[in-house]
Amino acid sequence: MSNPIRLVRGDNRPYIKLRLYQSDGTVLNLSDGSITVSVRFRSVTTETILTTINCTKLNGGVNGECRFAVPLATLNAPAGPYEGEVVVDFGGETQTVYDRLKFQVRERFEAA
Repeated sequence: MSNPIRLVRGDNRPYIKLRLYQSDGTVLNLSDGSITVSVRFRSVTTETILTTINCTKLNGGVNGECRFAVPLATLNAPAGPYEGEVVVDFGGETQTVYDRLKFQVRERFEAA
């Protein structure tokens, strides 16, 4: 992903949808009940993970689609660049997506 996902500090409802693919280009079937997807979220200036966000499978996960919302507490962090790491757990065996999600958080306008 080359362009960052743009978020506004303090928002509490930015849903982000992902579609996961296998290395051969076909969608990853997430429909098995033991498969979970999560995103580890951190600032690019530190190694500390701010939060791990659990994803919700869409349409049962058969199309490799899931979504997550960035928690309000995380979006109250300072404006700046952040990144996410997608982890798929196949019932105890994990696969981390190589490419990182890029986020840019900006300050919100203050009312006069």
